[in-house]
Amino acid sequence: MAEHNYKFNVTMTCGGCSGAVERVLKKLDGVKSFDVSLDTQTADVKTEETVGYATVLEKIKKTGKKVNSGEADGVPQSV
Repeated sequence: MAEHNYKFNVTMTCGGCSGAVERVLKKLDGVKSFDVSLDTQTADVKTEETVGYATVLEKIKKTGKKVNSGEADGVPQSV
């Protein structure tokens, strides 16, 4: 089964911020696993093949957090 690995650099200033990002990822269909780190300001997301980069990016942006950069399967993407 093919899957995608997405990595985002997100400005998160507190545990509440990273918690908000975790909550939207938890609710998104097709997300297999994720790791949101306040220390490194990153969100690593593993999804099923059907979940596009733009979908995950949009969900993270909806939390109101600033996305500084993003990667899809190791390739830099626009944010």
